[in-house]
Amino acid sequence: MPKKYTLPDLPYKYEALEPYISREIMMLHHDKHHLAYVNGANAALEKLEAGRKNNWQGVDIKGIERDLSFNLAGHVLHSIFWPNMKPSGGGKPGGRLSDMIDQDFGSFDSFKSQFSNAAKTVEGSGWGLLVYDPVNDQLLTLQAEKHNLLSTQNSVPLLVLDVWEHAYYLDYKNDRGKYVDNWWNVVNWDDVEKRLTKAKS
Repeated sequence: MPKKYTLPDLPYKYEALEPYISREIMMLHHDKHHLAYVNGANAALEKLEAGRKNNWQGVDIKGIERDLSFNLAGHVLHSIFWPNMKPSGGGKPGGRLSDMIDQDFGSFDSFKSQFSNAAKTVEGSGWGLLVYDPVNDQLLTLQAEKHNLLSTQNSVPLLVLDVWEHAYYLDYKNDRGKYVDNWWNVVNWDDVEKRLTKAKS
């Protein structure tokens, strides 16, 4: 039997990120949208298990693998997204993270501008990502369309920003740019630093 994925609890109350992200958004986003990706990933695993038992007769394995990739990536990214934020967050990082940002982007302001522009210009729905690339021991920004397109296979997500419309539309309507600019006020740099330390260890 495959192990089931589960919805993680939010590390704070629904209203904790106001005024930048509303209680209503957080309730819908976590309890409905994230849960749907968890359920979708588990459903794909069940279909794969059934396929193995039936020697793949009448099974669309390509479609199932596509569903697993989409839903599992959505679950993983959301599971990083929630602790990447905190009440009274923002500011600038310190420690090794700050040093690597200066080394790989020139300055924090240069990194912030690059990340913001990547997030704002994702085509359709997707994510802006700060990732650790173990091949070159460096930080990169990436875009991920949907949850799983355009990302690199070896990269380790450290800081992720959901720019699907369900993440901001109730608060910001179609103004993704304002949402991205305000999101910096809730970034949890301690969490990002911990992820970098783990990725490099």
